[in-house]
Amino acid sequence: MKRIEGQARGIVRMMEEERYCIDVLQQLSAIEAAIRAAKSKVLEIHAAHCIEDAIKSGDAEDQREKFRELVDLFEKVGR
Repeated sequence: MKRIEGQARGIVRMMEEERYCIDVLQQLSAIEAAIRAAKSKVLEIHAAHCIEDAIKSGDAEDQREKFRELVDLFEKVGR
């Protein structure tokens, strides 16, 4: 997240300096890729901990709830 923050500041500077639009767009693409990677990592962490815990618990209702959350997350992350 710190890297994304630094990239965003860099883009602001580029725009203030009226840098070439293509260069700004390339940096925007880089920040989008970094955000996608961060979202994937958070999803991985959620699956590794919350979902795994629900499965191990044996609590069917908790498992259904965590599964619904995971489906919702995939829908949101995919946008």
